[in-house]
Amino acid sequence: MSALINTDFPDLKLVSQGKVRDIYATSSPDHLLFVATDRISAYDVILKNGIPDKGKLLTTISLFWFKKLANIIPNHFVTDKIEEMPAEIHKYRDQLEGRAMLVRKAEVVPLEAIVRGYITGSAWSEYKKTGTVHKIPLPEGLVESQKFPEPLFTPSTKAEQGAHDENISPQQAAELIGKELYEKISKVALELYTTAAEYALAKGVILADTKFEFGLVPSADGTSKDLILIDEVLTPDSSRYWPLAGYSVGKSQPSFDKQYLRDWLVSAGFKKGLETGPEGREGQGWVIEEDIVKGTRDRYAEAVALLTADSK
Repeated sequence: MSALINTDFPDLKLVSQGKVRDIYATSSPDHLLFVATDRISAYDVILKNGIPDKGKLLTTISLFWFKKLANIIPNHFVTDKIEEMPAEIHKYRDQLEGRAMLVRKAEVVPLEAIVRGYITGSAWSEYKKTGTVHKIPLPEGLVESQKFPEPLFTPSTKAEQGAHDENISPQQAAELIGKELYEKISKVALELYTTAAEYALAKGVILADTKFEFGLVPSADGTSKDLILIDEVLTPDSSRYWPLAGYSVGKSQPSFDKQYLRDWLVSAGFKKGLETGPEGREGQGWVIEEDIVKGTRDRYAEAVALLTADSK
């Protein structure tokens, strides 16, 4: 089974290439083609080999959540059916099937909307040093992987490709995008997280934290802009999922997400911030060992299966 690392659509215009997604223009001025490749990144570095079928798994889970959460906020999804997309796309069905979405164009809000239900990852690292998370003061005595009394909205900057996102305080975020828009995003992100976390828990999965992205589109009457949910949503790439079975505070948790890959990278000598270098285990020269590729794929597949079980 091979991984799709790079898309090849000679007749389509590539608009941007992210860590995972390739975005193409279409003959429709109002729509874009989102393609989820099998690339995988860790610590803001794209690894040299990918995870077979990862893009299809990400698309499956995003489509599930877009549908489930549509009553909270509209999203950019239009269709995942190739035959319903503009005609010039049809010839690439073999590459696109299962990993492509036609989406509505939107003005991207330059903010990563992170919601944390549990203290882990970079939040735990900051808390141990300063007693804060994104400069928000928290009670003393919290332990790793402990559930917060209430979910925290903890924004970060949305960096350009190749740069690092930066955790910022709510006050900084409000200054960045404006107080009114910040408050609207904060409220809806918390509602999205809470709804998703309750559902996941019923499926035996803890949603520890996640990242949402939002965009603005013209309102129906053209007099204002409406907020919509964009990009991917609640995938193992953008979220930290833990199995409920065996959950115990005071330590790190096994996960269904990229943490398994990150842990291997660190154990193999990778250092965060090392982005360039000669062929070998440096920057984009890093190659994931086959057993880690399989382990990562299995964890993604299990998360998707658990969360989408019994869904139509």
